[in-house]
Amino acid sequence: MRLRTARLLLALPVLVSACRDSSDLPLPSVGDEPARVPAAAIEPAPEIPADAPVVVFLGDSLAAGLHLAPDEAFPAVVQRLLAKRGHPFRLVNAGVSGSTTAAGLARTDWILTQEPAVVVIGLGANDGFRGIALEEIERNLRGILDKVRKNGARALLLGIRLPPNYGKQYVEGFDALYARVAKENGAALVPYFMKGVGGVPEMNLPDGIHPTPEGHRHLAANVEDALAKLLDSGAG
Repeated sequence: MRLRTARLLLALPVLVSACRDSSDLPLPSVGDEPARVPAAAIEPAPEIPADAPVVVFLGDSLAAGLHLAPDEAFPAVVQRLLAKRGHPFRLVNAGVSGSTTAAGLARTDWILTQEPAVVVIGLGANDGFRGIALEEIERNLRGILDKVRKNGARALLLGIRLPPNYGKQYVEGFDALYARVAKENGAALVPYFMKGVGGVPEMNLPDGIHPTPEGHRHLAANVEDALAKLLDSGAG
C-alpha cells in the first residue's frame, strides 16, 4: 500500500495539470506579470516518517504559490511548522492556479486516492471574482466535503472574503456560506484564512492578488493551529 501511495504522490503534479480545462484557467494579473520574488532563507525540508498521515491541500493559485518556489507556498510552510511541533505529515499540494469550486469538485475523487487523513480546502476566490452564483459555490463545496467525509478523511475549510466592490449582498452571502457549509458538514473552519494578508499591499506581489513569501508565512500561521487539532484528533 505504501508503494502504491508513493507512486500516486509522485504522479500528482502531472495528473493535476492534465485535468485542467477551459473553466480552470488563471485569472489575469493586474499589469505586467510580476517577476519571481527572491526567496528568503528557507529552512530545510523536514524529515517525514513514511507512516506519517497524508494531508492534501485542494486549492487554487494561493495553495500553488503562484510566482514562487514550491517550498515558499503556505502548504509547505505549514508542513515545516507542524513537523517542528511534533505533527509531521506527508504533503500533497493539489493547488491549481485558476481553480474554481467546480474544478475542485471534479478532481476530488482522484485526490482521495491518495488516502488522505485530512483534506484542506481553499477554494472559492476565483468563483467570487467571476460572480458565480452563491448557490453553485455552496453546492460544489458541499459536494467536496461530502466526498471527503465518505472517504473517511477529515476536512478543514479555509474561509475566503471578497472586496466590497462586488456588492454588499453578494459579499455578505459569500462570506456567510463558509461557516454554514462547515457547520452543516462537520468540517473544521478557519473563518478568514487570509487575515493579515488580503488587501495588505506589502504582503502581496504587484498584482495585488498573490502573496509574497512573507505573505505565505502569514497564511501558514493562520492555518497551522486548526490543522494541528485535526491531526491530533486522528492520532492513535
